[in-house]
Amino acid sequence: MNKFRAFIKKNIGIISYMFFGVITTLINMVVYAVLFQNGVLGNVASTVIAWVGATVFAFVTNKLFVFKSMKKDVKSIIYELGSFYFFRIATGIVDVLIMWISVDVLNLNANLFKLISNLIVIVLNYIASKLVIFKKKDK
Repeated sequence: MNKFRAFIKKNIGIISYMFFGVITTLINMVVYAVLFQNGVLGNVASTVIAWVGATVFAFVTNKLFVFKSMKKDVKSIIYELGSFYFFRIATGIVDVLIMWISVDVLNLNANLFKLISNLIVIVLNYIASKLVIFKKKDK
């Protein structure tokens, strides 16, 4: 049992990042389904609103629970929020490029490469959040 606790303590950042990542994905999917499948909005508008909502949730949970950034001054929050969205947009472009090259250009398996692309994006988002967005100052 002590090894399990030690593992959890050592990896709590990654574990909480994955936990909130699953919830973020569910929020994205539910908001999209409610808006699009119920005929409230079209596909693109539903996708954008779902992405914005999920990304706001991801920002708050990453800031408070994953990386425990306690910065509350306006300048720091604007920096964190701006850089968070910048990297999320950048990794969204990476996702689109991977899917376009692998599926449209090379005619490879779409489901396999969507999985690969998502894993790459998750890792890139984690690195950006840990090393840039919510970086803790050395004391």
